[in-house]
Amino acid sequence: MIEQVRAFNRLYTRQIGVISERLLDSPFSLAEMRVLYELAHREAPTATELAGDLGLDAGYLSRILRRFEGRRYVTSTRSADDRRHSSLHLTARGRAAFAPLEQRTREAVGAMIHHLGDPEQRQLAAAMATIARLLDPQPAQRPLPYVLRAHRPGDMGWVIQRHGEIYAREWGYTTAFEALVARICADFLDHFDPSGERCWIAERDGVPIGSAFVVRKSKTVAKLRMLIVDPSARGLGVGGRLVDECIRFAREAGYRTLTLWTHRQLEAARRIYHAAGFRCIAATPVHSFGKNLVDETWELALRPNRSGGSGRPGRSSGSKTRLVNRVGQSDQG
Repeated sequence: MIEQVRAFNRLYTRQIGVISERLLDSPFSLAEMRVLYELAHREAPTATELAGDLGLDAGYLSRILRRFEGRRYVTSTRSADDRRHSSLHLTARGRAAFAPLEQRTREAVGAMIHHLGDPEQRQLAAAMATIARLLDPQPAQRPLPYVLRAHRPGDMGWVIQRHGEIYAREWGYTTAFEALVARICADFLDHFDPSGERCWIAERDGVPIGSAFVVRKSKTVAKLRMLIVDPSARGLGVGGRLVDECIRFAREAGYRTLTLWTHRQLEAARRIYHAAGFRCIAATPVHSFGKNLVDETWELALRPNRSGGSGRPGRSSGSKTRLVNRVGQSDQG
């Protein structure tokens, strides 16, 4: 049995290329990639949690984190619950470095299994689940049942389709709304600037379940656009996490204000915005998309953290500016 396990290990390490000093010809080792992956997919873990879950020596992990901090990939903030511990956050720079590596990893795994048919892929997945269950008698706490990633080809089609379907079915919006979303998506792709703009796709089991965008409005003002959560994923906290990521990115990108447009009838989204610190600064009755609606503009003042990390969003400064968006020029919250 021991020789069978060793033979399997040799086969698998050769398949995924971990014998190479750098994973996927990247500047990162396998251990560094694992740490980046966990930071990208967890809610503010501590170094102690990472060391325990990854089985890394605390000193070794500390050296990795210092290298990441030197590259401005990671920031830390003191835990509100226990000042002895710091929560770790992947910065916008860190996410930009990780995103192409995540994509190449997915492509490499896809290439490894592409010759397998659906029955064989299901058999492989079941076998891996069995190995994990048998060799991990004390499995780590179950991770979030979804991940956030950057957009890739094909995602905008999903964003447009789900906005059109969900808003028509649940709110009675006409296809004019779907057309507006399509124009926003096209404009985002045509003028995308990764230094100050971002799209997040929430994904579960390889299937998109949500989206949110940050786009530049001016040098100091960003807009949160097209937040949506698929009905199948409601209750998982996807919407709140997407908004938190938008706020964190906007702050790290140097914006002073994050604004958004929504409708008063969208109560679930408005609760998320309110909880995140946004305040409604303008409201206008309109007839749009075949409905009598109330346009609302919400705003959040972004206060940079003294620690350099992201923390909870700052509360609105109560600006007296009134921004009244016209439907044909606005984004949907």
